[in-house]
Amino acid sequence: MDRAVVRLPVAGAAELVAKSSAMRRVLDLAVRVAPSDAIVLITGESGTGKERLARFIHDRSKRGKGPFLAINCGALPESLLESELFGHVKGAFTGASADQKGLFEAATNGTLFLDEIGETSLQVQVKLLRALQEHSVRPVGATKDVHVNARILAATNRDLESMVSERSFRKDLFYRLKVVPLEVPPLRERREDILPLARQFIGRACKEHSCGPCSLSPGVLDLFMAYDWPGNVRELENAIERAVLLAEGKPKIEPGDLPPEARGQPNGSHAPVQDHILTLEEVERRHILATLDRLGGNRTETAKALGVGENTLWRKLKSYGMVKARKRKPGTAASEG
Repeated sequence: MDRAVVRLPVAGAAELVAKSSAMRRVLDLAVRVAPSDAIVLITGESGTGKERLARFIHDRSKRGKGPFLAINCGALPESLLESELFGHVKGAFTGASADQKGLFEAATNGTLFLDEIGETSLQVQVKLLRALQEHSVRPVGATKDVHVNARILAATNRDLESMVSERSFRKDLFYRLKVVPLEVPPLRERREDILPLARQFIGRACKEHSCGPCSLSPGVLDLFMAYDWPGNVRELENAIERAVLLAEGKPKIEPGDLPPEARGQPNGSHAPVQDHILTLEEVERRHILATLDRLGGNRTETAKALGVGENTLWRKLKSYGMVKARKRKPGTAASEG
């Protein structure tokens, strides 16, 4: 049986797509830990969709009807970050004209998502650790603690373990956060998700920009499967939006509508990328998977289009981890057809 695409709706965001086994494993674990109040540390490269995964966990938790508040810890200076997280009292600093709740308190009965947790200073880390251990915070300028009841999800694209060794991240906070670690794989390691994601983004972009429906041309499909997407899902989404706009209502997105880097042309030049040469085996793998996806997963039609037998295609897909081994009938010899 062919692996189906799993589309999981996320409140206020795009659906999560998990056709690849790598992403399926992540979502399986996310589903298992969602009902608890356990702290989850989500790691992965920039643009892989860590906040979307955090929203997915929140929506499936017992706090799903409560607030989901997110803050990028690397986007604010230390003093402002403390005030945003823990709150402040009137007169605590210049401009503090009234008491202000922090996000820990505002997320009561909900979820607080601490994005880019690795960018916090050691001073903020001390206060975060205390908040996690004591379930209370002390607003800036206050003399009394405030009880808080928010589930904490954190994310980073940095190697926190190395930062602990370098003494730039507290070991005690690291282990307090790493109750349930979830690593989101980069898009280049979950290529089966590229085309379903692209089609999802096309639908949304066409709707947002009031464009007619469009699809990907065969040339674009091959380029998408060959490109490594260093910016991950975010880069793919941006590339699709650009392509939809440049297509100007055409029924198909063509290679010329894509950003130069996705066409193998760095910095807008017409020279092909030379720093990453694919093996013939990898070119074949990508072409087979792109063709299979283009034909809706139909192996018979895919085999015909590729000019190979169905058994040959089956063996190829089995080597890619796309199909399970066939069950043998009692008394028959093992055969792959």
